[in-house]
Amino acid sequence: MMANYKKRVADEMLQERLESSGVVVIQGPKWCGKTTTAVQAAKSVVYMDDPQKDALKMAELSPRRLLSGNAPRLIDEWQLAPQLWDAARFEVDHRPESLGQFIFTGSAVPPDPQKIHHTGTGRFSWLTMRPMSLWESGESSGSVSLKALFDDVKPDGDAETLTLESLAFILCRGGWPAALSMKPKAALQQAFHYIDAVTHSDISRVDGIKRDAGFVQKLLRSYARHQGGQVPISTIYADICTHEGQSLTEVTLSGYIQALKKIFLIEDMPAWNPNLRSKSAIRTSDTRYFVDPSIAVSAMGLGPDDLINDLNTFGLWFETMAVRDLRVYSDAIGGTVYHFRDRNGLECDAVIHLRNGSYGLVEIKLGGEKLIEEGCKNLNTLARKIDTDKMKPPSFRMLLTALGQYAYTRNDGVYVVPISALKV
Repeated sequence: MMANYKKRVADEMLQERLESSGVVVIQGPKWCGKTTTAVQAAKSVVYMDDPQKDALKMAELSPRRLLSGNAPRLIDEWQLAPQLWDAARFEVDHRPESLGQFIFTGSAVPPDPQKIHHTGTGRFSWLTMRPMSLWESGESSGSVSLKALFDDVKPDGDAETLTLESLAFILCRGGWPAALSMKPKAALQQAFHYIDAVTHSDISRVDGIKRDAGFVQKLLRSYARHQGGQVPISTIYADICTHEGQSLTEVTLSGYIQALKKIFLIEDMPAWNPNLRSKSAIRTSDTRYFVDPSIAVSAMGLGPDDLINDLNTFGLWFETMAVRDLRVYSDAIGGTVYHFRDRNGLECDAVIHLRNGSYGLVEIKLGGEKLIEEGCKNLNTLARKIDTDKMKPPSFRMLLTALGQYAYTRNDGVYVVPISALKV
């Protein structure tokens, strides 16, 4: 293991999957640390994008030769040679030891899925990585465990001390691992470089379809404005046309959004559909999110001072950061993060639902007594509406806040937890 490697939540998850499947596919956006994490567990490595090694040519001529090496063997950016999928499945089926043979890492889905003929069921498992959470980057004390909350352990611990200024910087910098060792000014540039790479190259390379960089930039700005909103594509299209003027169609816009999802830049949140005591229509639209808040800030061309001067926008993008962290921690305990909203406007920013049916309700607020009270009221109202004869009661109700010195339990049973105290 590298001496300066920062441990990731995915480390333990990767080991567990290697012990239960032949191939582990690690997917996620570029620069989030997939390869670095995979290298810690791999015994041999092939970099498919290394121009000096002719790996792509070898994948066409003799894919099995590329798979020959000490296991687990890492195939980095495997989607550049999708035929390796079937070759790896064959190897897993015919080796004496079938578990933990390969790690595939990729920052995009394969551009030519027709080269894959088998689903991988029973041999492959998947692991999604995202930019670093605050706990992984060392900016959370980790005194409050999300897993422990599901085990009915009340939060009680100090948070890592963050100021409004330091939180604004962290949000704009994002969770990109390389940025952590850079000087502040350089670190803030990483997300801007990411946006440039997406608009000028990545979104077209993902499936070989040439796309207009200017339209991508306008789409990213619109998506940034709608973070945390349940807005249809038609609304985003109207937003782009109203603000910028466009001749491209709504169908074209849908194609652009799908391409951004294929490179894991966009990670929308599905709606939660609980059993309620009263009949109330539940909105089922996905909630719009980037995989990291720094993408939204960079798309708008803003920095830390801009956020401090506009706390409403700060709160909007803080929610994106909180959702990122909740997803990282939830994945490790077999959870999925949803959003709830009914036709009357009652909503819950995040519902963490485990495979065993347990779930926790989370409201996300930048801070301030009024917003905290409002969030706690929403949590309690939703909890009362849930039909506990047909499903479990919530394991906890948590108000996740941006700033605070410690975590505690209110008299109404709601947990108030600063994001800089949270971990898996």
